[in-house]
Amino acid sequence: MELNSIKDAFDRVTKKQKVSYSKSREIIEQIGQEIEQALSRLQSDQDSTSPTDHKLVLSELKAKLKEIAPLSQLEGAQKELNVTLSKYPKLLEKSLNPDISKAYRNVDFDTLTVNQIIASHFYREGQFDLGDCFVNESKEQGAASNKSPFLEMFHILEAMKSRNLEPALIWATNNHEQLKQNGSDIELKLHRLQFVETLQKKGRDEALKYARAFLAPFAVKYMAEIQKLMACLLWAEKLDSSPYAELVSSIHWDKLAEELTRQFCNLMGHSYESPLSVTIAAGVQGLPTLLKLMNVMTGKKQEWQTMKQLPVPVDLGREFQFHSIFVCPVSRDQGSEENPPMLLSCGHVLCKQSITKLSKNNSTRPFKCPYCPSEVEAGQCRQLYL
Repeated sequence: MELNSIKDAFDRVTKKQKVSYSKSREIIEQIGQEIEQALSRLQSDQDSTSPTDHKLVLSELKAKLKEIAPLSQLEGAQKELNVTLSKYPKLLEKSLNPDISKAYRNVDFDTLTVNQIIASHFYREGQFDLGDCFVNESKEQGAASNKSPFLEMFHILEAMKSRNLEPALIWATNNHEQLKQNGSDIELKLHRLQFVETLQKKGRDEALKYARAFLAPFAVKYMAEIQKLMACLLWAEKLDSSPYAELVSSIHWDKLAEELTRQFCNLMGHSYESPLSVTIAAGVQGLPTLLKLMNVMTGKKQEWQTMKQLPVPVDLGREFQFHSIFVCPVSRDQGSEENPPMLLSCGHVLCKQSITKLSKNNSTRPFKCPYCPSEVEAGQCRQLYL
């Protein structure tokens, strides 16, 4: 999908539309001025002792309007707009409405897993009624197992939107050990935010009591952070204009809600991003390449269905790179424990099986690197670990 070409075409349409609008407005104003001037002359003639011939005024007005030629000018501007506008839907149709079924191939899916992913996506997005409806219609009651945890998460997030941290603090306390094992400091961040809220709404004394009760356990590991919060007590009534004003920024609430979602999903054994959303987003990026491939392979649908790997690379953004992988540039096989990537003495990397074939299974027999003039020996190659 060539979004740049679509944007350029859209810009051309809007430019022509602005020109047409300006031209139409200019002509209409010009006509209005001529008519007003004629009316003014006719009205002044009624009070004049030597009235002007009305027919002469109207004749002059007609001549001026003919000279302006509003119809031809409007038609010209509108015609340019229509030509540009007529091309735009065709470009959209071509770019944004392709027959994506060409890029489809028959794949055996685990229906239960797919249904669980879909139901989990609805629950994750807070669409609980829709999730329940899907579970009932798919008759996969086991897919509803994630509803309760996500209900709890949304209860916490909704409370945070109302500046209520109590549910979040209860959750963090109940999962203290697991969060600690994961190296998360979200519990401290929640208490820090609650401390600032207490200081602003209830004053210095209540904030100090809160710090002694809940911040003291973090003093050993996060002393600098605790000292910063204690300094805020000196600015109790004017924290907004203090050196620590950034602590009251609403951005901390947004960031903490995002981090809580991430940690909540982590404790559930789920990824932060919905697998369904990630899959669709990756598919959208890869679809143009697949469609181009299928246009080239027209008439070879059977070959497409049996193809074990794509003949062209499908480049996805870094956000879709979750694990380090290596694909041998010679065999096009993905590296594995049985066929690991090996570093040649010249600096290039091939899979072990490719090196074995090139060296004819002889660890001391030199062979030429496929990518440079160097000769290397299989015995000198070193395994790389991903």
